[in-house]
Amino acid sequence: MSKVLLLSAGYEPLGIITRRRALALLLKGRVEAACSDAIEINGVSSKLRIPAVMRLRRYIQVPQRGVRWSRQAVFQRDNYTCAYCGVRPGDKSRGQLMTKRDFTIDHVWPLSRGGKNSWGNTICACARCNQRKGSRTPHEANMKLGWEPKTPRVNYLVASGEVPASWKIYLELP
Repeated sequence: MSKVLLLSAGYEPLGIITRRRALALLLKGRVEAACSDAIEINGVSSKLRIPAVMRLRRYIQVPQRGVRWSRQAVFQRDNYTCAYCGVRPGDKSRGQLMTKRDFTIDHVWPLSRGGKNSWGNTICACARCNQRKGSRTPHEANMKLGWEPKTPRVNYLVASGEVPASWKIYLELP
């Protein structure tokens, strides 16, 4: 484990920080341990123990950040489900088993007609539906959207790989 979970003074997850940043916050007295698990760092003459979960001592105003648009974020928002036909990874389409690689980003208002890469203009679509729609709007292609594309309401803290047990209670993971 080489990262540290940083919590607000109210024990809400703020982010995942490096050991170096965690050590700096600890030495400045801005944080305290929120669990007994620790990361050991070998120094020249001794070992330093950095808590695996740290909590800020004082309340701070955390700016509300909007969720940034990205292709991967659109796939996650739509749960890799085609907005036109509803096919998902693991389903069979035309006798073929669908995988995540079979999905693309479709622009509701096509790029060729001034559409943008934005939350309200992009959806997940299977390659077949995306090709069928082409450079037309869903209405022009006589295709119906299964849902309206919207900006996600929250910016999820993403911890990939093996999540330490000491983090799970704060991240609400099983």
